[in-house]
Amino acid sequence: MSWNPALTPGCPDAVGADAIETLIIPRARDLGGFEVRRALPAPKRQMVGPFIFFDQMGPAEFLTDQGIDVRPHPHIGLGTVTYLYRGSFQHRDSTGADQIITPGALNWMVAGRGVTHSERSPEAVRAGPSSLLGIQTWIALPEDHEDDAPSFEHHAAAALPEIRDQGITARLILGNAYGERAPATMHSETFYLDVALEARARFPLPDNHEDRGLYITEGSVSVAGQEYQAGQMMVFRPGDRITVQAGDRGARLMALGGATLNGPRHIWWNFVASSRERIEEAKREWREGRWGQGLFDLPVGDRDDHIPLP
Repeated sequence: MSWNPALTPGCPDAVGADAIETLIIPRARDLGGFEVRRALPAPKRQMVGPFIFFDQMGPAEFLTDQGIDVRPHPHIGLGTVTYLYRGSFQHRDSTGADQIITPGALNWMVAGRGVTHSERSPEAVRAGPSSLLGIQTWIALPEDHEDDAPSFEHHAAAALPEIRDQGITARLILGNAYGERAPATMHSETFYLDVALEARARFPLPDNHEDRGLYITEGSVSVAGQEYQAGQMMVFRPGDRITVQAGDRGARLMALGGATLNGPRHIWWNFVASSRERIEEAKREWREGRWGQGLFDLPVGDRDDHIPLP
């Protein structure tokens, strides 16, 4: 499938600089040889549509016998999205899911009232040197889905719609855009795209969503004559028709957004909720560790350890 960017009004020179409502420079954290750059939540912006957390993982290089070991930890009130450019993760969770994710595929875990999961480098990957680069995001759930039972979906890269046209390759990871719909089950209006642009290619953002943002993973793009570099997130003013243009070396982008929720969300550690009471209940449950008797259980096949409550 393809679309013609010329049919979507708005080019870089026709968009005012004030179309960028918020510019976010992610803060970097070193997790012991593994860097994470966090764009959301930001001091001036908690969410873009329902997206409440956005981390770039890596790039990281590992020697033989090294890798990532994120021990079992809990979530409530959100869906987690793992999407990789390079490397692989083994995901295990308390729904019974045990899935290795590779570049271009989607792991979509909905915590609902409570889930526990771990993410580790697979043993086969540790047998030699490896690298990792990817994006992890959380999507806050609408209030009427906060008490849902936890669930997990995996969709291979080939199952995700791909849109190609005029120097643009875009994979639709979640939600709907440009007349296409991704297969994962969504609980609110959302779009999430992995976009690769050739040099000077123009990319129009979908204009059928209320809230829209871009994160530049590689290269650069220009808006209204201003150039923005890798590692920056732009959130655009609602209602404007926006087209960005890749720089001379092209660009890799994550485009995200959707409908805003009916109110702000409380976020503490790995918990997201519409009320502080839900957060406090989750804290008590995790601290008590009554596995399988309350909100949380430990992942099948990864029950020997867990991350304690901070």
